[in-house]
Amino acid sequence: MREIRSDLITTTVKNLVIESAYHLGEDVILALERGLENETSPQGQEILHQLLENARIAAQGRFPLCQDTGLAVVFVEIGQEVTIVGGDLDEAIQEGVRQGYGEGYLRKSLCHPFSRVNTGDNTPAVVHMKIIPGDRVRLVFSAKGGGSENMSRVMMLKPSDGKEGVVDYVVRRVEESGANPCPPVIVGVGIGGSFEKAALIAKEALLRPLGEASPDPELARL
Repeated sequence: MREIRSDLITTTVKNLVIESAYHLGEDVILALERGLENETSPQGQEILHQLLENARIAAQGRFPLCQDTGLAVVFVEIGQEVTIVGGDLDEAIQEGVRQGYGEGYLRKSLCHPFSRVNTGDNTPAVVHMKIIPGDRVRLVFSAKGGGSENMSRVMMLKPSDGKEGVVDYVVRRVEESGANPCPPVIVGVGIGGSFEKAALIAKEALLRPLGEASPDPELARL
């Protein structure tokens, strides 16, 4: 068994939190640049210029890309030949979120759904754990902003609706959401399973590098 210290998990999560708030992914920047080449409206061109300029300023000055620094979502793949020593894995992740939002001077948005009392450190994070073969731990952090999360939906379609029903619903949902998710909008779609499984694989789809097709040829065509 390989031993991994819990404080290493904490430090890694902290760094992921800060870096994700300051640096826009290269795949997204390239997509914005391609969009700028194809955009014909002056207003659209100006908005894309502003998004790219915002990314440049945030990275150089180490400022948050957006004032909404998101709900902390952590995806954990832990090898079955790994043991975490020195502390609890979940608490190590939560502490990394606390430190990241604190040391990164990021807005703490999380609050109780009814009392609206802020937790003060943007915890508890939402943690998804998956056991995998091997002796490694993989951590992926997503700062899920309220605009995008609030526009998310789960829809139970009838089997007879088929692929066309999926396409119609996704297109209609994007149209209904409008600018609320904060453009540019990247849509994650999960199909099949129970309602929570569909939502989870939709969120996992957002982690795929932009422009990379699904490994399933049928889904890639869809």
